[in-house]
Amino acid sequence: MNTDKELIYAWDAYCGWCYGFSQTIRSLHENHPELPLTVLSGGLFVANRSYSIGSFPHIPEANKRISLLTGAEFGAAYQELLREGSFVLDSESAAIGFNALRSLAPDRALYLASAMQHAFYYDGLSLSDPETYHSIALANNIDPNAVMELLDDPAARTEARTDFIKVKELGVNSYPTLLLRNGNELISLGGTVGIEELEERLASTNLIQDTAGEHCSLDNKNGC
Repeated sequence: MNTDKELIYAWDAYCGWCYGFSQTIRSLHENHPELPLTVLSGGLFVANRSYSIGSFPHIPEANKRISLLTGAEFGAAYQELLREGSFVLDSESAAIGFNALRSLAPDRALYLASAMQHAFYYDGLSLSDPETYHSIALANNIDPNAVMELLDDPAARTEARTDFIKVKELGVNSYPTLLLRNGNELISLGGTVGIEELEERLASTNLIQDTAGEHCSLDNKNGC
């Protein structure tokens, strides 16, 4: 394993573009076992930025675009949440849940993130509900009782906020963002491109210029 290089994936559980990017980032990870991967929660909807899903009237059209570009499917239960509109997007609760799962199976962090997004965007389950993590744990052969204990541990909130701080220190403010750390150099690989383009960017990182693409941003209510 190359210890001089690593991939860093900044995501948010309530970012629709992250949901769309899920298969691509999994494929890249599987194609490059030599590259360590760190998955960090970004904190898109926290504190006074925790909005109801109905506050984003553009989401249905954004989801159509995500499906068109990535093939991601949005389930009927999620569509009902979207129609009703009162569901609150709380990224801190989701980050706490992710930290609980990740701490028990760190080598499967990316797949657990994907399972969380499937639970929300397909099954319409709340990522603030402990039962959602109980189900994910069972499906992934993780001790559900250990997950429940971690969800109640005050340290879990601290760990989630540590992720937010790390992402901020990396200069990331939109999601998904995939970074390559090469020694002391940090290179953005973007986030909403397909696997072929992502492989090309990885192979020629010195040529990368603007790789932002479409994303969920902290600065506006763009396509989440």
